Amino acid sequence: MARIFDVIEYPNEMSDEIVHRFPEEGIGDFRIGSQVIVRESQNAVFFRDGNALDVFKAGRHTIATANIPMLIDFIGKAFNDRTPFPAEVYFVSKKEFANKKWGTSQPILVETPGKGLGYLFIQGFGTFSFQVKDPQQFVTQIVGATGSYRTSEIEERLKTMLVSKLTDVLGEFSQTTQSLAAKISGMNEELGAAVRAKGKDDFEAIGLTLKTFYIGNLKPSTKSAQELRDAGLLDPAIYAQLQAADAMREAANNANGGAGLTAGIGAGMGIGNLMGQALQGGMQTGGGGASGGGAKMPDIMTPAEAAQIMKVTEDDILEAIKDGSLKAKKVGKAFRISKDNLESFMNS
Repeated sequence: MARIFDVIEYPNEMSDEIVHRFPEEGIGDFRIGSQVIVRESQNAVFFRDGNALDVFKAGRHTIATANIPMLIDFIGKAFNDRTPFPAEVYFVSKKEFANKKWGTSQPILVETPGKGLGYLFIQGFGTFSFQVKDPQQFVTQIVGATGSYRTSEIEERLKTMLVSKLTDVLGEFSQTTQSLAAKISGMNEELGAAVRAKGKDDFEAIGLTLKTFYIGNLKPSTKSAQELRDAGLLDPAIYAQLQAADAMREAANNANGGAGLTAGIGAGMGIGNLMGQALQGGMQTGGGGASGGGAKMPDIMTPAEAAQIMKVTEDDILEAIKDGSLKAKKVGKAFRISKDNLESFMNS
């Protein structure tokens, strides 16, 4: 018995599938009067002769393909048993694909003129969601003739777009915010809204809507100073200061296991703050005995004076004395540090 018409539907929930083609392979030879059943959670894009002719919403639709029942079986013999009027239906999910994860595979470099080291590396992660806005545009531009198109096949492209927009937003905020590093943890909502606004046009250009973009965590990279140095972004003066910071970090991680002089200042923005202070107008003297380019170090110092020279806190100096990495003499209840011992500590 000859086929009179076809019923075309795709009852799958499409949990991670954005588009499903019918038929999955080859071309369709649907007869005139064939029915397309579209569910509430779907749209359907009807193609004939390679052209998108219509978008069907939820309900039952009758299609016209120029394939006349029974007659097409005879005509098909002249086309090697292929229909001369090929047609396909693409079922497109209307659901919001939520809780998709994004992250910075490499830290984002942000220029911060006049602040800290002048640059900052930012790392972050979060979630986003999207939805098909224009089924026909999405199918024609992204899907092509694929039988099944899943979220995993476009997620990397979307993540790249979003991280690019976040990079732009951070660059703009760094120009208008006095201390990006200090405020960044409290700017997640503001930054997320800016990324959504910037990403809107790019998503719509491929038939999608960026529904949400949330920042779960955004912070300066803990390796900022080292990465900047490796990238060749530091001038010689700052590089010299970093050498001193490296010495302090090594002292903090010595074999004695002390919490160390530079707990907190040897990582991320700690070094940035240290360098910014050290380079701001040249080092200042503790007692007024400065000479030209640097502070004059007294022969004997209190922990407070040593801390001022090294641009750390007095507690950091006392901790270094306690763990033995900095030699000092105790006089009564007070400590005194010689110039030689402090220089040896800084160069160790």
